[in-house]
Amino acid sequence: MESSSQVNSGERERGAGALRPDRGLIGLRNGHLIATIPVRDRNRAQAFYMDVLGLEFEAASIAGVLLRADAERILLFESSAPPPAQTLVGFEVEQLEPVIAELTERGVIFEDYDYPTLRTVNQIAWIGPERAAWFRDSEGNVLSISEPWRTDRAGS
Repeated sequence: MESSSQVNSGERERGAGALRPDRGLIGLRNGHLIATIPVRDRNRAQAFYMDVLGLEFEAASIAGVLLRADAERILLFESSAPPPAQTLVGFEVEQLEPVIAELTERGVIFEDYDYPTLRTVNQIAWIGPERAAWFRDSEGNVLSISEPWRTDRAGS
């Protein structure tokens, strides 16, 4: 019989939260992701996400505004905290250049980075097996667009 420390050690080796077939599913694997984004001005943010990014309105409540991008959803909730420095949401698109052009026409300004581990050229950077570009929403949150991972650049 295994001790609880042996079982816990084995679970840690597989990674916290690893799903085991013998334990059944808890629903996350079959669930849908919903991004939650803090905004200072809910109306301004809703206008940006709908009018500039083209997301669709789904619902509004005291919790915030729920928007839809295909099968994925984003909840904009009011917060007085400063925008986080990291990317909050990434949109996967088939090809970056036409999306960058369209969003630029709509007033979006793409970020340029020149760090040892991240350098953009014409607003696009390779990160391992994908190309990506970043911009800020109306509230200063960092968002990204990226192409599907490419196996021919897996080690880059």
